[in-house]
Amino acid sequence: MTPSIHCFNATERISFGEPATTAVIKELDRTGSQRVFVLGSRSVALTPSYQAIIRALGSRCVGQFTNITAHVPQACVLEGAQAARAANADVLLAIGGGSVIDATKVMLVAMKKGLSTPAQLHEAAGFAATDGSVRPSDTDDWLRMIAVPTTLSAAEFTWFAGCSDTTARVKEIFGYPMTAPRAVIVDPLVTLDTPMNLFLSSGIKAVDHAAEFMAMLNVDPCVDAFGTAALGLLSKGLPRVLANPTDLDARLDCQRGMAMSIRILEFGARVGASHAIGHVFGAHAGVGHGYTSCVLLPAVMRYNKVVNALKQQMIAQAMGCAGMEAADAIEQLVRSLNLPTRIRDVGVKREDFSIIADKVMHDFGIKNNPRPVTQTSQLLEILESAW
Repeated sequence: MTPSIHCFNATERISFGEPATTAVIKELDRTGSQRVFVLGSRSVALTPSYQAIIRALGSRCVGQFTNITAHVPQACVLEGAQAARAANADVLLAIGGGSVIDATKVMLVAMKKGLSTPAQLHEAAGFAATDGSVRPSDTDDWLRMIAVPTTLSAAEFTWFAGCSDTTARVKEIFGYPMTAPRAVIVDPLVTLDTPMNLFLSSGIKAVDHAAEFMAMLNVDPCVDAFGTAALGLLSKGLPRVLANPTDLDARLDCQRGMAMSIRILEFGARVGASHAIGHVFGAHAGVGHGYTSCVLLPAVMRYNKVVNALKQQMIAQAMGCAGMEAADAIEQLVRSLNLPTRIRDVGVKREDFSIIADKVMHDFGIKNNPRPVTQTSQLLEILESAW
């Protein structure tokens, strides 16, 4: 018998399929929020969906910060937190992909703790001991966030976020339960403005979540149930979006698959080597997290197969590829979406492999890999196989 505990974070509501312009207002009315500070990136701020939400907010919008950049550098977090403080906001509204939503989480930490320097941010980082289901005694004192995701990164469904130290070229993790969005607005309409390669590659990130969770051993049955459903929706939905970019049903299927994939965290599963190496690729070489999954997940699956072959059969079957190797099924999906499949194609230098491997050994994800990784030579084996 394998005991398990299901843990749920501080998100109260998730809206699927309702236009963001109306769903956001309903959430503001529900919580009584009147002073909304909006966060995004420069590219997202130019989109029709973002502008429509700003118009719907009207006088409730007390300011905007749209200088968030990829991989969440410390400087943009501190600048955004200062702007939100000055606006005296009573809620933050994050509109964008994983970087925007993660940046907003770390801004909430900075605002709560009065942080204003990179050194203070560094001191506040931490994840290993956090439990997203534990509410701190000062719950009511935390400013909260509403998230409107424009990609399939799934950052909006977690209580932790990465923030990059651009000097050391490492990503630090901030795990604070009250940074989980109070509400998540999942609207396929807002994804129409997202560049196709970004949408599709973030979808492979969602595949990575489901596959790495399912690849773990001795987990709650809900892991396999949610993972199977998620992989089915994603492996069918992503090609449909590529074939017909205006297919809102296909986009919503992808969003539902993404949400199911990340919610497997609630059942105690954790990510492994693909995510751990991907975290370092992002901070070290500036590779988008979706692309890291494209080039790393098949190699990690092949490396792990000696300990979880039966679980990998389930993964392939969930993707509609019964009888195939899971790694081959994933690589086939990536290739069908016209996305990169090799490390050499995403700008990572082979001569940096040793440095990357050293950094990965300090990432929380590597400790959870189903086939234990205890030395850098094992990571070099994975990297070389994916080169």
